[in-house]
Amino acid sequence: MSKVKILYIDDEEINLRLFKINLGNKYDIITSKSAINGLDILSNINDIPIVVTDMRMPKMGGIEFINTAQVSHPDVDYFILSGYDITDEIQNYIDQGIIKKHFKKPFNLREIGCEIEKAVLK
Repeated sequence: MSKVKILYIDDEEINLRLFKINLGNKYDIITSKSAINGLDILSNINDIPIVVTDMRMPKMGGIEFINTAQVSHPDVDYFILSGYDITDEIQNYIDQGIIKKHFKKPFNLREIGCEIEKAVLK
């Protein structure tokens, strides 16, 4: 059985590495250093059910990425990471079911792993 694919988008290389090292044994982690590249990956790999994206990145942030991606990929579960407390905008997206969960940086890999597991098992 093949591993579930997860796209992780973050402009910080260390976060991409940590995410892949810690969750790569259980999931097929695909990483991207930009939201724009993340959109290309989603368009070219059609079996990615989960995306975790950083909130603040150059050129296109996490909210703009999710707004764009969910139009053509509405069945994907989107999670967002931020170095800041949850904003009203993020809470609104969570309430609407567009974003599954907000994670605060520095991220807690145990919490992320549990939430991803719930999304995989749904």
